[in-house]
Amino acid sequence: MNYGEIKKNDIANGLGVRTTLFVSGCTHHCKGCFQPQTWNFDYGKPYTRAVEDDIVASLTPYYIAGLTLLGGEPMEPANQAELLPLLRRVRAEKPQKNVWCYSGYLFEELAGKSPSHARCEHTDEMLSLIDVLVDGEFKEELKDIRLRFRGSSNQRIIDVKKSLEKGEVVLFEF
Repeated sequence: MNYGEIKKNDIANGLGVRTTLFVSGCTHHCKGCFQPQTWNFDYGKPYTRAVEDDIVASLTPYYIAGLTLLGGEPMEPANQAELLPLLRRVRAEKPQKNVWCYSGYLFEELAGKSPSHARCEHTDEMLSLIDVLVDGEFKEELKDIRLRFRGSSNQRIIDVKKSLEKGEVVLFEF
């Protein structure tokens, strides 16, 4: 897996100050995407154990609320295989931190309630390690800069833990 950027003091992609990992690779190709260079799975730099160590270490300060995964598309199967060990480490080493993930796939697709090529052997565990999922493809015709933590009005901010428990989407409450 490659990544395009890591931001260690991001305030735009989730509640609080966050470390944000922009992964490479996306098959959605949304019209008006703000990072079309990340569609290419080979874009950016290789994701290595040293990069993972740096990300985990960046979560140490008390003022860092958590980790955000976006891209590209974190839920592409090839990316899930690489991100799952990172999420396991964050949960084990930084249990007080929360994890947000942005995906063009709908929660229902990821949870297996409707067909999707994103579902693979890693998806259920990935979802179990994510606190908040911002789901749905960016729709340029629904773009609204007044929206909090999302680019278009079709996207939802989902409380993953509650949604998995209930078996249906539960929106995240601020």
